[in-house]
Amino acid sequence: MDDSSPTLSDTVRAEISRRRAVQLLGVGAAAVAAGGAMTGTAVAAEVPPNSPSGLRAAVLEYADRWTNSVGLRKLLEHAGFTVIDLDLAKAPTAQAQAVELIAFGSFTNDSTNGTDPYGTYVKAHADALRTFVKNGGVVLDLAKSDQPGTGVPYLPLWKWTWDSTAMFAVRTDADFNTIYPVATTHPLVSALTPDASGRVFTGRAPGIHVSWESIGTWREMRVLLACAAGTSGFPAALLEGVDGSGRYLVSSLTVDKCYNTAGVAIQSAAAIDDSRRFFNALTGYVRSVKARTAPNVIVTPPLQAGPLVGHVDVSTARLWARPGLDPATYPTWMCEVKANGIVVKTVTANISTDNDDTLLMEVSGLQANTKYDFSITPLASGAPAVPMVGSFRTAPAPGTPAKVTLGVGSCAHNVPNHLWTRIMTEGCEGFVMLGDTPYTDFVFPEDRTMLPLPRARRHHREFLAVPEIANMVRSMPVWGTWDDHDFGGNDTDSRFQGKFDTRKAFVDYRANANFGHVTGNPTQLLTGRGAGEGVYTSFRRGPIEVFLIDPRWFSNTDTGVCMDTVQSKWLKDALKASTATFKVLASGMTWFDKIIGERDDWNTYKAEKLDLLDFIKAQRISGCVLLSGDIHVSRAVKNFDATPADPAPAGYDLWEYVVSPMHDKTLGPTFDVTTSASTGLPQGTRWTPNPADPVKWSKDEPYTFLKLEADTTVTPARLTAKWINRAGTVLHTQTRTITELTRP
Repeated sequence: MDDSSPTLSDTVRAEISRRRAVQLLGVGAAAVAAGGAMTGTAVAAEVPPNSPSGLRAAVLEYADRWTNSVGLRKLLEHAGFTVIDLDLAKAPTAQAQAVELIAFGSFTNDSTNGTDPYGTYVKAHADALRTFVKNGGVVLDLAKSDQPGTGVPYLPLWKWTWDSTAMFAVRTDADFNTIYPVATTHPLVSALTPDASGRVFTGRAPGIHVSWESIGTWREMRVLLACAAGTSGFPAALLEGVDGSGRYLVSSLTVDKCYNTAGVAIQSAAAIDDSRRFFNALTGYVRSVKARTAPNVIVTPPLQAGPLVGHVDVSTARLWARPGLDPATYPTWMCEVKANGIVVKTVTANISTDNDDTLLMEVSGLQANTKYDFSITPLASGAPAVPMVGSFRTAPAPGTPAKVTLGVGSCAHNVPNHLWTRIMTEGCEGFVMLGDTPYTDFVFPEDRTMLPLPRARRHHREFLAVPEIANMVRSMPVWGTWDDHDFGGNDTDSRFQGKFDTRKAFVDYRANANFGHVTGNPTQLLTGRGAGEGVYTSFRRGPIEVFLIDPRWFSNTDTGVCMDTVQSKWLKDALKASTATFKVLASGMTWFDKIIGERDDWNTYKAEKLDLLDFIKAQRISGCVLLSGDIHVSRAVKNFDATPADPAPAGYDLWEYVVSPMHDKTLGPTFDVTTSASTGLPQGTRWTPNPADPVKWSKDEPYTFLKLEADTTVTPARLTAKWINRAGTVLHTQTRTITELTRP
């Protein structure tokens, strides 16, 4: 990134300049320039070497272009390891000798000749590294240079399925010289000696930060060391993860950088002793992993999530974040909004402890159809954070010809999935979540003792922290409703006892324009994040208006009530008042009858559905289409409750676009036999459509989203729906013109 970037703070620009000084002048010269001094000679160590341990380590290390320093091999040999060079052409189990430890030194992703041997190796041998750990090996991954937003690529995540436990760790651009013990009884931490302020690894040369590219978010890992006190492990400096009988150690520490290439110490004797204590402890740790006696990994939930761009219209934006820092120490945060590199708006907000330590920034006075960049930073001086940055584009002005592209999806887990990247590359400028995003009712083993509210919040936090999801939500507006699995559980309705907890978690982690209506005042939409009724909302973006219906909070399958009178009146009034060319009625549950024994579809609430369709017809509301998800099958469905006398209940062909799932779990082709009562086929028979069947297209395809494009720059205006999988394959396309969506 260029250091004139408008998204960088002065602190970050100064750090980039300092790094360039290190690169050009060398560590020692940079330290002198910074007013520090490095020891030029080694002093006798106070920490004696370990006896030969019989353990072997394959090491990737060299003098990198940032620091021109080394030390990993020397420190491991001092710790009693037999050290060999990692053969980059061979998998971990095919090295010249069998090894118990694979160790990647600091900055091995950035060599002096500009290559990335680390990145090349871990990409080529990701599966082999996972197998190595599963079978009892240990991988130590030290600091990597300039890797903000990058996940450690070989952790067991990329091929995990929807109900598996994914593991990831994502580096930030923040560097620190403050390291605090978190897991104080862990053998790698208890060997270190804190100073009077509680820090470890102090007194090191100023030319090399102790923690370089600290770890901002993670999943299924334990924090052993952190870069700030009183933050329960955030930002992290050392993480531990378990898979099979082996362990991963992911770190932002540079404690291996102790010597220059001539073997002369560039750290003080005390600092070298600290490094030796750590690596000597590593010997015992690897031995305990090999013997399967290593301490249990107690997962530390990630603390940071976001930033997330929420509701955006022509002149306002809602920006959300969970910074992860202690709200008592860093209560107030500032957001700078820039257009073309110039600050146009500055707003502040306090962290809301009642909303799980999250921020909601309200930005107004923006220009229509304009791209903005934003940066969120704490106002307190000395805060251990770099800006939380993102961008968005405001909506086109209503009534002006425009082409708007939205992504739509349902049923997604908090597991890394490059479908989210596909959504961005397909040119979507906003995204609509139709529910089960995520599955907050899913209970991992470590969640069993958690109360419903913290468990739901944790699922939401981990969902937004997934690297690909995080990249998307900070770069386009996101709106959402819920369905059964983020409301309560499969097929649940308003009688679900924990709905007040799940609603609170939903409101804490989204930034819609409103969240249903004020309790006791049904005529007032709730724009704040307090207690309310439902989560229904709507938004307008150029020629398209989306009405996100809440099909759960008020519903009762026994009485046939779904929206209830308040939400129904809101929807009818909003539809009648809308001047958008296209109007999308979005619901997590399907508008047609699922016919699989479950009752959570609009056929259960047929009276309400027919009343809504009659209203659309009577009021001559044009441009309506329906959206839904839930069923893990994607479909295009035509007409609802049509009769020979009334073949178009809305006054024109009313289409439903079903998009599901965004994860890997589909129900399979046999599910297609129950698409409608007209099939007349026994369950288990492959369904094929017939002219009388309203289901015109169906596909049980995993990792699918809907690309919805509304275009009023052409005549007649048209709405195009494309179902696309994560490989970029277009599964089905349908285009309807406004003429076809208007009552004659």
